[in-house]
Amino acid sequence: MKVLGVLGGMGPAATVAFLAQVQALTPAQGDADHIRVLMDMNPQVPDRNTRPGEAEAELAAMALRLKAAGADILAMPCNTAHAQKAGIEAAGLPFIDMIVETVAVASATGATRIGILATPGGEALYRQALTDAGLEPVLMQGEARTGFMDCVYAVKRGDVGTAQRAAMQALARGLIDQGAGSVIAGCTEVPLLLAQADVSVPLVDSAEILARVCVDHCLS
Repeated sequence: MKVLGVLGGMGPAATVAFLAQVQALTPAQGDADHIRVLMDMNPQVPDRNTRPGEAEAELAAMALRLKAAGADILAMPCNTAHAQKAGIEAAGLPFIDMIVETVAVASATGATRIGILATPGGEALYRQALTDAGLEPVLMQGEARTGFMDCVYAVKRGDVGTAQRAAMQALARGLIDQGAGSVIAGCTEVPLLLAQADVSVPLVDSAEILARVCVDHCLS
């Protein structure tokens, strides 16, 4: 069984939810069947959108600390920060790329037009990855982009109430109305506000996908 190293804290609630999914998705009869996880919960990582160079330096340091602590494989439940993955990979451990894994699942839904719920940085990563896969990204437009970030920051301050859930549902419906045949929850705060039952097309949850891949890799 491999030891999983998690670069977390971006944001804290999303990281905790991701770890809960890793636990829930692990086939186990008792404590000893679960994966050993080493986590650096670091909410002080510089802003990935506005200070990318500083963010990459901090992520690189986190990866090295996790390696030194005994991690065999690394994962990071933050889509936006995958733009700085080179710093993480420099540690020399396998790194599970949640953008790659999520696009593979989105492609398997059979939809050719894929909606993206993500920060500007995460959206850019998914837009490129979907285009490279021969799929058409469907993007939020105008005020929806600001509204999405309002929802993300609400989750970060602990607000996952009815108003925020309704706002995220409306954003997802907007992508579907533009022709999206499935929707990527491309920010790990999204599934804290939006569930499959809330949308009429497949919801591709990047955090759940990453958790499943982590379990598979650590138990293989």
